[in-house]
Amino acid sequence: MSAGPTTKGALRHVLGHLLTPLLMCVGMGLAYLGAFHAPEPHDLRVDIVGSGPRAQVLAQTLQDKGAGALDVRTVPDRATATAALRDQSSFGAYIPGGATGAATGGSAGAGAGGGTGAGPGTGAPELLVASAASDTTAMAVEKVFTKVAATQGEPLKVTDVAPVSSGDPTGQGVFFLLVALSIGSYASVAVIGGAGAVLPLRLRALLAAGMSLVVSLVGAVFAGPLFHLVDHGLGGVWALSWLYCAGILFVGVGLHTYLKRWTTLGVMVLFVMLNFTSSGGIYRPELQPGFFGSLHAFWNGAGFVEGVRGHVYFDGHALGRNVLVLALWFLAGLLLVAAAGLTESRRRAAVVPAPRTEKDTAEAVKAAEAEEEMEEAVGV
Repeated sequence: MSAGPTTKGALRHVLGHLLTPLLMCVGMGLAYLGAFHAPEPHDLRVDIVGSGPRAQVLAQTLQDKGAGALDVRTVPDRATATAALRDQSSFGAYIPGGATGAATGGSAGAGAGGGTGAGPGTGAPELLVASAASDTTAMAVEKVFTKVAATQGEPLKVTDVAPVSSGDPTGQGVFFLLVALSIGSYASVAVIGGAGAVLPLRLRALLAAGMSLVVSLVGAVFAGPLFHLVDHGLGGVWALSWLYCAGILFVGVGLHTYLKRWTTLGVMVLFVMLNFTSSGGIYRPELQPGFFGSLHAFWNGAGFVEGVRGHVYFDGHALGRNVLVLALWFLAGLLLVAAAGLTESRRRAAVVPAPRTEKDTAEAVKAAEAEEEMEEAVGV
């Protein structure tokens, strides 16, 4: 006779838990499709190399036709254009056929005439890009200037001033490394929160610290000896990986005190939905909707991706800023763990434990195991 109410209660319990994957589905769809489904450039900085009227007219024409897609400026020579690409203040530099104003001693190529003036020459148009900053951005710039070169009846020569390593030909290996580190970290949060819920918070925090080290070492193996995503600077890549993983784990462990079974959803929102989409690993913010582009300035995934790029390919450019972003997330995690410790202490002090029978204990263990299994399955 009791099967009806028991079944009804169990069904209500399952339906309540099914809300979590449903919200994940909606959140992932909104985040990924919103960020990636229609990349369009906006305020994408490109340079026209030259100082004469021809370069000025070309820059103004592109600016007007772009209608906000491009931010076109002129620079006097090739060296200035290359420096802007190397510090990622520009994402493409076009040297028109004839290298107007681009030569300082003929460095712009044949046809520059070896002079320093702005007069036209006979060189074919050339585009300078830095694919290590973002391969998709370099492709978008190349698409724009291929059309420009076609109006001159010349093929476009593309020169990559900051190429990626041979082990990462698409330039997106760092992003997929970010994915691996993130999954290892937030799945560990689900396990520590489920299986370790009965442990004191200090032990859970120690487990989080240990897992951040293990996951980051796995990431270093992926980046170096296994897939050769980077050909130098592996120690720095590991350090950035550890700081990134530790931030996720400490934030997750701290949040579990407050969110309980909603922790998995919470860390997925923070470290998957908003994180992967704003990291710049697939598209930089100049090709994304404004919301995701704005997150790129301070989200931890962007700090990791841009930090690795700066460290490996751009001589440490902006590395300090990206380390600061990761360090602030790590600090936020430590503060959350400290707050969770105070909260749990107050909860224990406010609860007077009632005597437990063996049946109560067995039911509590069974419920904890069921909750742990659900959290692990959904988390992974």
